[in-house]
Amino acid sequence: MTAAVDLNSDLGEGAGYDGELLSLVSSANIACGFHAGDPSVMRRTVRQAVRAGVSIGAHPGFPDLVGFGRREMKATPREVEDLVAYQIGALAGIAAAQGVRLRHVKPHGALYNMAARDMDLADAIARAIATVDSSLKLFGLPGSQSLEAAQRRHVQAVSEAFADRAYRRDGSLVPRHEPGAVIHDEAIVVSRAVSIARDRTVIAADGTPVPLDVQTICVHGDTPGAAVLASRIRQALNDAGIQVRAPL
Repeated sequence: MTAAVDLNSDLGEGAGYDGELLSLVSSANIACGFHAGDPSVMRRTVRQAVRAGVSIGAHPGFPDLVGFGRREMKATPREVEDLVAYQIGALAGIAAAQGVRLRHVKPHGALYNMAARDMDLADAIARAIATVDSSLKLFGLPGSQSLEAAQRRHVQAVSEAFADRAYRRDGSLVPRHEPGAVIHDEAIVVSRAVSIARDRTVIAADGTPVPLDVQTICVHGDTPGAAVLASRIRQALNDAGIQVRAPL
């Protein structure tokens, strides 16, 4: 059986690389206007993704344009459920106008990280997905509360890795505010992407090999030179005999 992995990217966030990235990735996580984007940007990004043949998903975040959704906010599970359902519904409507349906949901930034460790927030997101469209898949960290909640709510869970982020030995991400949390050396990022896809392993910040059984790898769309990095990752995966495709 041919090895395969999904390449996803967070798009519609104003970084300017969307067109190039859509020719390289297989899944697009489109910002829904709360942490970035607006209805016109959403429609344009969906249209570009349709032309590129890329699977489309919602990328809901906290209502925090100034902080780009990366600041933790106090919100009740009910509030989180409502804001996620609202954002999924908004993008689903725009996608329907383009003749396509959403395939997945990937929470953004602080919402993603908080739900990974907080079952109440994770369950709120899973409830929102199950209520709006239970066929949608949820992208999240392997072993996280997010994916456990998805399974409990009968939502298909898709494990995600980040080739450009440092990991701890327990499989969690090193927080962005800590030194070395983001890896900038392209050669290292490309090598890690291949190792994750082929060997299901990543090397933690302390040098420990960490098993990482994932179906999708994120290429951050707001990283300087994101399109060049995505191209190198795509080529390296191809050279390693790994097919790039959206989750089935």
